[in-house]
Amino acid sequence: MSKTIKVALAGAGAFGIKHLDGIKNIEGVEVVSLISRDLEKTKEVAAKYGIGHVTTELSDSLALPGLDAVILCTPTQMHAEQTLACLKAGKHVQVEIPLADSWAGADAVVAEQKKTGLVAMCGHTRRFNPSHQYVNQQITAGKFNIQQMDVQTYFFRRTNTNALGQARSWTDHLLWHHAAHTVDLFAYQANSPIVQANAIQGPIHPVLGIAMDMSIQLRAANGAICTLSLSFNNDGPLGTYFRYIGDTATYLARYDDLFNGKEEKIDVSQVAVSMNGIELQDREFFAAIKEGREPNSSVGRVLDCYRVLHQLEQQLAAQA
Repeated sequence: MSKTIKVALAGAGAFGIKHLDGIKNIEGVEVVSLISRDLEKTKEVAAKYGIGHVTTELSDSLALPGLDAVILCTPTQMHAEQTLACLKAGKHVQVEIPLADSWAGADAVVAEQKKTGLVAMCGHTRRFNPSHQYVNQQITAGKFNIQQMDVQTYFFRRTNTNALGQARSWTDHLLWHHAAHTVDLFAYQANSPIVQANAIQGPIHPVLGIAMDMSIQLRAANGAICTLSLSFNNDGPLGTYFRYIGDTATYLARYDDLFNGKEEKIDVSQVAVSMNGIELQDREFFAAIKEGREPNSSVGRVLDCYRVLHQLEQQLAAQA
């Protein structure tokens, strides 16, 4: 594909804006439609980014002539259903993490992708952050092997708010959203499937109906282990921090930045063409479309993550 890729973006919230900012730097791509629930807010965002078509319905955008692809930055609970709708409409699709909030949903998407042969990718951003790419390059070169990953995912979300502190109409989830990042990254970096997974969680919030604290243990087939702590109760530094403990080094990854075990910053500016993980994720999506290939973090390649999340969900339900 050599022509300009015409894409629709669903979700004009915090992550939708991140994608729009990243796409501005990518040649051969044009956002032609913006979909979101609040029409007036959507019109404002569309005007800022020069997007001509605005709607509150995904189906309106899917019907546009010449549309090639869709990026979904919508509530978690809509991901699988909307991804299926895009594939059935003949559109390439990138859905933000998580692919689904159930094993059945994730499995159905992969089955539909296989049927259509379209590019279907999930936004497992950690695969694309320069910090984690650097570690992956060390692993691929045989210079580093993971013995343990220690990960902390901490937010202060006792109300429904997004990354910008704005009110959300849907409820976020520690297991099906935030744990998905680490479960996938651990197996990806260890280059070994997860063969053991355990989880415990704290009390269920009386209003939100979700656990606000969770602890997960993982073991890969090659013996590497991972400990993941998650909380929506943390009133302090927010975000996810990764400690890679290996046979030759220790690395601390904080989003796109990387440090060694002595807190000395490692220059990762030459790892990729951008320091923005979301932009790099989008570049991979559009490159896969143009080159007619399977992308890194295709729905098929991340499916095993959702098998593990399903197993953990069953464990937690049995503990209730």
